[in-house]
Amino acid sequence: MFFACAFASVGLIKRRHAIALTAAAVLFTAIVRADGRDGSKEWIVLQNCRLIANPANDGDSFHVSADVREYIFRLYMVDAPETDAMTPARLIAQAKYFSISVPQAIEVGLAAKEFTREKLSQPFTVFTRMSDAMGHSRLERFYAFVETKDGDLGEQLVRNGLARSYGFKAVPPGLGSSRLELEKLRQFEGEAEKERIGGWGINAGRLNAHAQKAVAFSTFAVETAARPRTPRMTTAFPQTTTTPVFRSPTTMVDPVAGERSFPKKEIEFGRIDVNTATEKELRMIPGVGPVIASRIIAARPFRSADDLRKVSGIGDKKYAKIRPYFQ
Repeated sequence: MFFACAFASVGLIKRRHAIALTAAAVLFTAIVRADGRDGSKEWIVLQNCRLIANPANDGDSFHVSADVREYIFRLYMVDAPETDAMTPARLIAQAKYFSISVPQAIEVGLAAKEFTREKLSQPFTVFTRMSDAMGHSRLERFYAFVETKDGDLGEQLVRNGLARSYGFKAVPPGLGSSRLELEKLRQFEGEAEKERIGGWGINAGRLNAHAQKAVAFSTFAVETAARPRTPRMTTAFPQTTTTPVFRSPTTMVDPVAGERSFPKKEIEFGRIDVNTATEKELRMIPGVGPVIASRIIAARPFRSADDLRKVSGIGDKKYAKIRPYFQ
């Protein structure tokens, strides 16, 4: 009897020990995941970065090489239009912002992509806190500010009418709020609209026209203290020593407060005329390739877009997909 009780006690102790270890492991995992999701509390500086050519790159999100590692960064606070029609709801909202059609919004997105590619053709600096920007790639995407030789990339996109003030909100280093940068971006946006450039001037043939006036873009100032610190990092970044970053309080950027919202009834927009749309516009509609586009043009005139059902190659499924893009 004594031995039975002793063995039972040992078994109970082992089970409790195992439960304790499991709980500790779960807690540790939760802490690590939370740390990776929320990002570093300090700004991390990645200098001499290079743009990596990738089909997924666009105006505000791109692959970057830094310290022989590859990352995907998404710009804080600005949003360039999509470069394809894979996310129609988002594209419609972007088009509405600039008061243009959906196909035109895609053109602006492609122009923004080329603008960013050109600006990042030379080494640039990335400032990030490892905040998760989500995405569909195998690589995790992080929010960041990007400084080129001409200044802050996000500000340049907005000033040239290639992006709207919109995005993730975070308090930048050296600044207590986002108000000042938000006001600056809105001013840049207003100037671009006034000059009718980028998305604001696509109907006037000024999509690729650049800002008429010199712009005092913000610049990042890296502290030159004699005692550089190492910001807290997770394993997602190389453990290298970096210098704390401070940005001018009058120009620091913070995301999302500039986001605009629209009533639901205004979201129904961007529909094109089935009888006047060009082949290029038709091909930007999801599900419409060169063959279908040419058949639509050949079948004109239509009494209404409902007659698209009669076009060879447009079955019920395809019709349901493309019909919302027409008047």
